[in-house]
Formats: sequence, C-alpha cells, structure tokens
Amino acid sequence: MEAERALSRHDLSAARWALLLGNFIIGCGVMVVGGTLNDLTRDLHITVTQGGHLIAIAAIMMGVGAPVLATVVAGMDRRRLLMLAMLWYALGHALCAVAPNESWLLVLRALTVLSAAVFTPQAAATMGFMSTPAHRGRAITFVFMGWSIASVVGMPMAAWVGERLGWRVAMGMVAVGALAAAWMVHRSLPRGIRPPALSLRSWRKVGRSPLLIAVVVVTGLQSAGQFTLLAYGAPYFKNGFGANPEQISLMFAYFGALALSGNLVLNRIVDRVGAARAVSVTLAMMLFSLLIWPLAISLPTLALVMLPWALAGFAANSGQQARLGGLSPRLAPALMALNTSAIYLGHAIGASSGGWVLDHGGYSMLHWPGVVLMALALGISVWAQKEQARRAAEGVPNTG
Repeated sequence: MEAERALSRHDLSAARWALLLGNFIIGCGVMVVGGTLNDLTRDLHITVTQGGHLIAIAAIMMGVGAPVLATVVAGMDRRRLLMLAMLWYALGHALCAVAPNESWLLVLRALTVLSAAVFTPQAAATMGFMSTPAHRGRAITFVFMGWSIASVVGMPMAAWVGERLGWRVAMGMVAVGALAAAWMVHRSLPRGIRPPALSLRSWRKVGRSPLLIAVVVVTGLQSAGQFTLLAYGAPYFKNGFGANPEQISLMFAYFGALALSGNLVLNRIVDRVGAARAVSVTLAMMLFSLLIWPLAISLPTLALVMLPWALAGFAANSGQQARLGGLSPRLAPALMALNTSAIYLGHAIGASSGGWVLDHGGYSMLHWPGVVLMALALGISVWAQKEQARRAAEGVPNTG
C-alpha cells in the first residue's frame, strides 16, 4: 500500500510538471506577438496599432473559445485532449512563422490560439480533479505558474530573438516547444481522467450565482487593466525610454522574474491565507503601481514603479484560479473555462484600449485606462470576498 501511495505521488508530480510546461509554452505563444512587436511591424510594414490587432483578435478567439470548447470537449480523456491541444499549437505557430503578410497572419493566429483556450482551463481543472481538497489550491497555482515562468524566460527571449533574429524565428521556437510539451503530457498524464461533464445545468448554476460571476468579472477587469500597457511593452520601452534590444529584453526579464517570485510566494501561502484575500492584495499592489506611473522618468525609475505590479501580476491570475476552484469544485471545469475566457477577453479589451490611447494621447497616457479598470476589479473583489465570508458563516452554498 505504501509503495502504491509513493507511486501515486510520483505520478501526480510528473503530471503537475507536464502541465506546468504546457502552460509555459502556451504563455510564450500568447506573449510572442507582444515581445516581437517591433520587428513584426517593421517586417510586415504595419503600424504598432495594427500589430496590436493581432493581440486583440487572438485574445477574442481565446476568450470566446474557452467556454464553448469546454462544452464541446467535456467528454474527452484529458491526456488525449491536452496532448492534441499542444500539437495544434505547434502546427499553428509553424504556419504563422511563414505567413506572407498581416492578413494571413491574422487568420492563422486566430486559429492557432484556440488550443490555448482549451489547454489552460482544462489543465487547471484536471489538476484540481486529481488533487485532494486540502492541496487543491496549491496544485492549481503550481500548474498556472507556467505562465509566470514564460514571462521570465519566454517574453524576454521573444523580445531579444525578435530584435536580433526576427519574429518568425520566435514563432518557430514556440512551435518546437509545443511539440516537446505534447510529448511530456502524453508521457506523464494517466489515462482515463474525465472530470464531470459540463451540462446545461452546470452553466445555469454558474450564471445564477452573483458571487461566481463577480469573481470572473474581477479576472476580466484586472487582465484588461494590465494589458493596456503590457500589450505595447516593447514599443513603449523603445519609444518612451529609448531602450535598445538588450534593455527591452532585460525589462521583460525583470518583470517576469518578479512575477515568478510573487507566484511562488502565493503558491506557498494560498491555502493558508485564502485565495480571495490574496487576490485582493495583489490587485491593490497593481493599482498602486499604475497610480504612481507618472513618476517613471527613466528606465531605472520605471523598474521601481513596476515592482509592486510585477510581483502581483501573475499571482493574481493564479489566485483567481484557486479561488474559483475552491468556491465550487464540482463546477470547476465551467469556472476555469469562464475565467480563462475573462483573462483573454481582458487582453483584447486592454490591447484595444491601449491602441486607442496611443492614437489619441501617446505612450504617456497608457496607464490611465489601467487605473480605472484595476480600481473596479479591486472593488468587486473585496465585495466578493465579504460575500463569500457571509455565505460561509450562514451555511449558504456559493452556487445559490
């Protein structure tokens, strides 16, 4: 019996690392356009705002696709599903790397990211399904940490590769990584993982719960608040502060390293302090950075201003995943899909808002939409935290 338990722990650990790797590659692929935006716009002879459309259309496809595809694939074995998602991601990025113009790239990009709409929420739901309740929050945030690692390694590397070797090489690297992740998922996940299927009744339960919907809205608002700036990070560093390719890569690496650190801390404390409280703290930290943004007058001061935001940015997303998984484990597949949808639709809203601000006010005004959106996210998060505590005290289910 003890040997079987040890083997079970080993299998669970291998699955966690495989899903973390998959999320790392997903994160690299999602962020590759932003990281290579300078070279991509030069090569395709388009404006920065037009380049932002590539980010927005991908985000819309992922946002709409996550809940729809979650229903379509509900009955599939998760090992097969997640492996196929990574293979689709590999094929899509390989085709994007040879796209002849913006029109082709727009279509290919939109189709490629559908696999991201499947992988991230289903990886979280799968890990939640495989974990015990006492360790569910930590298991889910661990898997989602792949995104944070992508911000440390993937985004800076994409920025440097884009400037020195070209955006097409960066796309090709994502394709190779996706193939490796598909192999790892196939090798590490056991067969027969099928979380409860999503029924119309499940979606109705989610839709009728103000608490669950409010938490998902928090995700969308904070994601939009971040991406008004993050979507245009590479040109912002270059045009706003005169950064060279190495400095741009270093700024992304700095942001990503802090994001990973914040996520590591959250992973250790989330089950102890509570996901709702952790999320509200991270939102307050990001809002603080955006409020003091005008103080950034050079790259060193910008690094200081970004510090609270960087520590909190990806931890907020991980905390939200754990928060929803704990609110209603039986509805986790639907909630994870909606939460992923909110992340990506937030990217689209943020990129579109940032593009409008660039056209009408320039780089110095990019932070103001983020301030408004992040303040709204914090207010709703605090309300949801209090509502959750009230329901727990009164014994009221969160889905009611």
